Amino acid sequence: MHSRKNCHLHIWLLTGTQEGPELAKAFIDRGCKVSVSVVSYEASLSYFGLGLESLWVGSLKGVEEISLVLSNAQENHNGFDYVIDATHPFARIISSDLRKACLIFGQIIIRYERYCENLPGANFIRNFHDLSSFNLKGKKLLLAIGSKYLSECLNEIHDIGAIPFARVLPRVSSFAKALSCKIPEENLAILQPLTSSPEGAIEKALCRSWNINGVICRESGGGTQRLWQSICKAQNIKLWLISRPTAPEGILVADTLVKLLQYIGL
Repeated sequence: MHSRKNCHLHIWLLTGTQEGPELAKAFIDRGCKVSVSVVSYEASLSYFGLGLESLWVGSLKGVEEISLVLSNAQENHNGFDYVIDATHPFARIISSDLRKACLIFGQIIIRYERYCENLPGANFIRNFHDLSSFNLKGKKLLLAIGSKYLSECLNEIHDIGAIPFARVLPRVSSFAKALSCKIPEENLAILQPLTSSPEGAIEKALCRSWNINGVICRESGGGTQRLWQSICKAQNIKLWLISRPTAPEGILVADTLVKLLQYIGL
């Protein structure tokens, strides 16, 4: 249990996943003050009305900017009791910078990792180059990896002779990146995951319409990974999961909300 009374705890929550609002609400419901950092305006919309102390939008550029936030917090309200790193599992740079800054300030930090229950038949790869270990010539592969990684993945896809298809988010930047990778427009689907009713109906239809042989996604946990695992199992489609990075050594990690609350003493 933390030395302060729970109603006085101030938590800085950095998040880039769907679970962020749930975490913030859980802390607030238990009497904590919560400040939240998200990267985009779109992500911030889910936090309106929660009663946050602060809602900061935009990328934190390196240890210096993170240190500035921690320093200002110490000057203005005796600092944060906990920093919760709930950023995306593949956001390795921000997680590393957070840990470094917190070490400098002696700040308690906890990493929240989404629980991941993996399908037994999934193929785990460390990177896109590992796809060359499989005979995928002529196979239709659906890339559900985010537009940021499309170009890198497509280089490998072309080298092994597979046929790429991609699902990209309905954002101008995502669509522009996808088009710059020269994927045929008829092989692109602009889709926000987990929004169809019933859930996954559009993704299932895409796999059938395109006659997909394999799906490539990241081992990021959460609803999107569970959805692709379910579709691949139901439609007998091969699944490749890019293994998530390991959490930094020397940092407390919680993979459920219950554990996270226990670590904080709530």
